[in-house]
Amino acid sequence: MSAEMTHTEPSLITVTEAARRVILGTRTTEPEGENLALRVEVVGEAASDYLYELTFAPVSEAQAGDALGLSETLPVLIPEASVAKLRGATLDHVEPTGLVLRNPNRPRPTLGAGGPEGGTVHLEGSVEERLQQLLDGEINPMLAMHGGFAGVDRVEGDTAFMTMGGGCQGCGLAQLTLTEGIKATVEDRIPEIANVVDITDHAAGDNPFYQPDQK
Repeated sequence: MSAEMTHTEPSLITVTEAARRVILGTRTTEPEGENLALRVEVVGEAASDYLYELTFAPVSEAQAGDALGLSETLPVLIPEASVAKLRGATLDHVEPTGLVLRNPNRPRPTLGAGGPEGGTVHLEGSVEERLQQLLDGEINPMLAMHGGFAGVDRVEGDTAFMTMGGGCQGCGLAQLTLTEGIKATVEDRIPEIANVVDITDHAAGDNPFYQPDQK
């Protein structure tokens, strides 16, 4: 597939004006930003939701089978493996959460998903201890495949304050990964937690948009 073949097609996912404004603003800080597409990919599963990764990628990197289209002036690239999982989704920006992906699609339940032995990790102890066990056993192994990890800063009442590091730190779009799949997993597995807040200093990262193929 070439960029020219798809340049006038609409984006597979809907990007609201609010989200597009934020993304285009962030893209202006990237070298040769005018040649970059927003790349949205499903990178894993957590509980009953997908985990997502948003990056910037050159439009020229679109491959046969990928969905490359326009949301107004913003090119949006969906890898072939994520097309069916993201069809009908909407990317929005709301305060104070930030970017939110509303996806009508959900992963199919599979036997043996979750922990290192093929089953869900058993959680015990305090809220903080169970949260750390959940990160170590289920969430971080998936994030590690994409160069990142999530950590617990503190728990106050029913709110967990968390950070993202590695490839995820410094990504202006990384908050989506935390607020969607991770948030759903934490709230599902640890009922005492009702809110998950990302307090990462994303401005401190050296790699604003993590590229899995880069060394």
